[in-house]
Formats: sequence, C-alpha cells, structure tokens
Amino acid sequence: MELVLEYFQEVQWDDLIFSTLRILLILVMAWVIMSVVRNALGRMQRRLVESGKRQGDVPSEASKRAETLVRLLRQAVMIVVWVMALLVILNELGVSVAPILASAGVLGLAVGFGAQNLVRDVISGFFFILENQVRVGDVAVVNGTGGLVEAINFRTLVLRDLEGKVHIFPNGTIDSVTNLTREWSAYVFDIGVAYKEDTDKVVGILKSVGEEMKADPEYGPNIIEDMEIFGVDKFDDSAVVIKGRIKTLPIKQWYVGREFLRRVKYAFDAQGVEIPFPHRTFYFGDASPPVLARMINRE
Repeated sequence: MELVLEYFQEVQWDDLIFSTLRILLILVMAWVIMSVVRNALGRMQRRLVESGKRQGDVPSEASKRAETLVRLLRQAVMIVVWVMALLVILNELGVSVAPILASAGVLGLAVGFGAQNLVRDVISGFFFILENQVRVGDVAVVNGTGGLVEAINFRTLVLRDLEGKVHIFPNGTIDSVTNLTREWSAYVFDIGVAYKEDTDKVVGILKSVGEEMKADPEYGPNIIEDMEIFGVDKFDDSAVVIKGRIKTLPIKQWYVGREFLRRVKYAFDAQGVEIPFPHRTFYFGDASPPVLARMINRE
C-alpha cells in the first residue's frame, strides 16, 4: 500500500492532465477532419453522379463509379489522418516515433518494390475512372483490341469482342484507348461506282437515300444530323470512290450503316448505276499485232 501511495505521490499530475487534454484534443481534431472529409466526399459523389447522368451514363453505372471513387478516397484519407493522430499521441505519451517512422519507411519501400505493378494498376485505374474515358457499355479499342466494355475496375478493364472472347487488361498496361461511342458515333462509307457513271448523279442518289432514312420512323431517331457527302475520295483500280458520313447516336452507327448500304444497293439497281467488281483490262502495245496474227493462224 505504501508503494502505491509513493507512486501516486511521484506522479506529475499537472503534466498528466495536460497530456490527457492534448490527447483528447488530438482525437477531437481527427474526428472533425474526418467529418469534414466525409461531407466533402458526399458532395463530390453527388456531383459525379449528376455529371455522369448529363453525359448519358446509366444511373446505376454512374452511381457505382462515383461510389467506388469516393470509397477509395475516404479510406485513403482515414488511414492518413488516424495514423498521424496515433503518432502524435504516442509522442505525447513519451514514446519515440523516429524508429517507427524509419521502420515504416523501410517496410513501405519493400512493399513498393514487390507490388509496384499492382500499385501502378490501381493508380492508373483511379484516374481512368475519374476521367471517365470509357464507360460500361461503350465500344472501345484498347491496345489494338476492340470490343464492348463490360467492366471497369481499379485494377483491370474487361472487353468482350464480337466473337464473345473476353479480354482483360491491367490498367497499368493500357497504352491507348479509342472510344467509338463517346457522345456520338459516325458511320463512314466508301461507295465505289464504275468510271462511266456520273458522279453528280450518284451523289444525288446517296443524298436521297440519306433523306429517306432520316425520315424513317425506325432509323430516323438514331440519326442526329443530315448525311454528309465529302465527294470523290479516290480512283481505285476498278471504281470511283465516293466518301461520306452519317452521324448517329452512340453505338448505333453499324445498325444505321447496314440499312443504308442495303437501300443504296436497291437505289443503284433501280437507277441503273453499276457497282463494279474487280477486273483488269489488258492493253497490247505496238509489238502485239504479229503475236495476235500468229495466235489466229495457229487456231
């Protein structure tokens, strides 16, 4: 009993009270910072969802993307705030934090070297989702491979091509992304006709077909502008090529383009416009007559 009394008599009560108050103040400050961060991230999440809806995202996908980003940021801020608070509290209790910081630095360096690919994938995925470069349901070309985007995660992006094959790309390895269905799409066509055809007449037929499709109740709502005819694009071996473009709603360019080609075929048949097939014309020069004469005599 006397030892206990002596211990309490040796305690510096003023220092203990002030240290306890400082620790409580540190905990309160950490709690306030986390409350402010949660409110700010909540507003950020609502803005991201609204922005996604304005850009045409499916509401569930916009909410999921925003929730994923906010959750990651919240976890990162929570870890930083509470680790700093813990270190300050240990310092108030008289524990030296220098060895802890040194050990944490060495451990972090070792983990960084061992998991650098994973860290690179996660960081790339974070900015990939934040910048909304592609969305679930878009058609994109990733590193030269095209397909429908089925999932976007912090570590991977998943594509399914036309044959049903699933391609999984770690985000850190993605060098190039081409989104074919962002905001609007376009069907670019190259129509070849015979050299004997009047190109102005052909352009008129194409414009007529485009106007018919825009007035069609099934295909018209998918076309957002009048068809553009760029004109004669090049002279091929067997055809004069006319280039044009139809702007459509996202991912509807192939649906509209196939119907356009079908109608162009019928219109050309009705107007007698020849769609050429590959052929070659042989020209015999000045030395040809003796050769032809020998061939005729031989027969």
